[in-house]
Amino acid sequence: MMRVLVFEYITGGGCNQAALPSSLAREGCLMLQALLADFSALPAIELTVMLDSRLLAEVDTRAVQHLAIISPEQDTEAEFARLLAAVDAVWPIAPESDGVLLRLCLAVQAQGKRLLTSPAAAVAVTGDKYQAYRRLQQHGIATVATQLADQAMFAPGEWLIKPIDGAGCGGTYILPTQAALAKHIIRSPRFIIQPHLHGEKTSLSCLFRHGESWLLSVNLQGFTVCDHQYVLQDIIVNDRPVTSAYQQVAAQVAKACPELWGYVGIDLIETPETIWVLEINPRLTSSFAALRSALGINVAELVLQLLHGSPAITVSTDQAITLTLHS
Repeated sequence: MMRVLVFEYITGGGCNQAALPSSLAREGCLMLQALLADFSALPAIELTVMLDSRLLAEVDTRAVQHLAIISPEQDTEAEFARLLAAVDAVWPIAPESDGVLLRLCLAVQAQGKRLLTSPAAAVAVTGDKYQAYRRLQQHGIATVATQLADQAMFAPGEWLIKPIDGAGCGGTYILPTQAALAKHIIRSPRFIIQPHLHGEKTSLSCLFRHGESWLLSVNLQGFTVCDHQYVLQDIIVNDRPVTSAYQQVAAQVAKACPELWGYVGIDLIETPETIWVLEINPRLTSSFAALRSALGINVAELVLQLLHGSPAITVSTDQAITLTLHS
């Protein structure tokens, strides 16, 4: 019997003392429900799950043996630390922003528990967009040129400014003119600047283990722009075949970042000439929520197999599934 603690930060009480951000709560519920469904199909798993008291009606917890309901009065991270003592393994799902995911991974490792995600060392590199850029650049991987905002040199054209550890599109702004750049630039090392590349926005859902990679699906991300910000509207999971070009990207990232382990998402921008790596997400991404429907695979089972060797990936269906994240 393996006792597993699942903590999806947004739905698990990470915002228990503030208003729940509706779009993030929806994405969190989708990922949490999919992970619980995966675990419910496995034998010898005893689940402990943290859940914000406001979301009791939104998540089916029938597969959960121990439900820790988080009220507004509780210290969520202290409760997380307390629950760690009674489990064998932990699957945290959290944003990199403000060091949240890194703190959770460090807490798990400090108690000697098994992480079912990438370790803190991987999060420290890939969760920092500038460090991730430097790592990819050192290994000759096509990646979007990135500068720290307090040291940036600007040429004419459109630019993006974003938090150095942001998750998703939060805090990212398009600066279409030099006037907008002069008005909105934040000269802080906590922000980065990138040229605004136009191209098809895709992502890879992968498994990683000590420098090896297994590409599960290639996904198409649908964005709109509102008030100079990108908004992720939907994702078509398993949008297109897994080709050698995509497999090469996953293999290159695995070699460049051998610390990565478990499920990892890679955000890409595709131009006619190049597949550019934009971000590496050392955690579950929204695309994960549709992988079972798209491919007939159980990602939780595959991740557990990584503890002992290579995963036995058997695809039983092959269809594109659209996840609507914003209406």
